[in-house]
Amino acid sequence: MKVLGVITTTAVFLLLGATIPAFAQEEHHEEAAKPAQQEEKAKPAVKQEQPKPQKQEEQAKPAKQEQAKPQKQEQQQQAKGQQQQETKQQQQQVKTQQNEEKNQQHQEQAKGQVQQSQGQFARNGQKDSYGHVYNESHFGPNHHARFEANGGRYYNGRREYSYGGYWFYAGSYPAWFYQQDVYFIMGADGLWYAVASGNPSLMFQVNIG
Repeated sequence: MKVLGVITTTAVFLLLGATIPAFAQEEHHEEAAKPAQQEEKAKPAVKQEQPKPQKQEEQAKPAKQEQAKPQKQEQQQQAKGQQQQETKQQQQQVKTQQNEEKNQQHQEQAKGQVQQSQGQFARNGQKDSYGHVYNESHFGPNHHARFEANGGRYYNGRREYSYGGYWFYAGSYPAWFYQQDVYFIMGADGLWYAVASGNPSLMFQVNIG
């Protein structure tokens, strides 16, 4: 009986010795787990603090966009100004081309009128009623000149202009007479005429002094 008692008591002590360290290990595991849980609980606070810089960046983006808008507007305005200048230059070029074409047409028409009207003018060597000779080497479209309002000479109360060896005058001179080249010619009727070189349809009768 004593032997059984000793065996049982030793068995009890062995069980207690085995369970107490296990219980202590479980408590140690629980205590070790608690800081980990606390750290895990603390991590969300850190994670929540991290998105703030993104919000700040998002808040900063509109400011950058607002700064970019004026630059875009300036670029658009500059582009519009360049387009307007280009269109103006193109319009001016078109106008100049049209004017040049008109001038060419006008000159061609004037030449045609001169050629057609040559039959109405005097022939080389023909004389007027006063004996003045028409000489093609001194008169006609190939011998045009420009006259000034105060040029020539003032003689017998009239303004006279020298041309082809004679002094020509008129009671009054049209404005175009001083604005372009003019030549003198004798008509088939024996009378003298001043003719606009650029537009032979402009002409008026003159006299020889």
